[in-house]
Amino acid sequence: MIEVTTEAAERIQALLSEDGKLETHGLRMKVIGGGCSGLQYQLSFDDVVRDVDAEIVEKGVKVIVDEKSALYLVGSVLDFVDTLQESGFKIENPNANNTCGCGQSFAA
Repeated sequence: MIEVTTEAAERIQALLSEDGKLETHGLRMKVIGGGCSGLQYQLSFDDVVRDVDAEIVEKGVKVIVDEKSALYLVGSVLDFVDTLQESGFKIENPNANNTCGCGQSFAA
């Protein structure tokens, strides 16, 4: 459903390790209303997997996605970039018809 690049997996593991949550938490990927294009991504660490959540383990990292967000995120690639121009998680989403200039929101 979602592909996690090696760079993203390493960064997620490092952040969880810094907080002492490597064994107990996963990355929750969520799509919420907002942003200039109507929908935006929300990433957070969570230790609760509900019945309506999909749990994916990719490259040693647990990713949690609720069923509504999964409709928008299927086929997406989660990457982490750290260059002179940008630094942070980047989501390549084949379901996005339009994205805003900053890349933080999209329309589907």
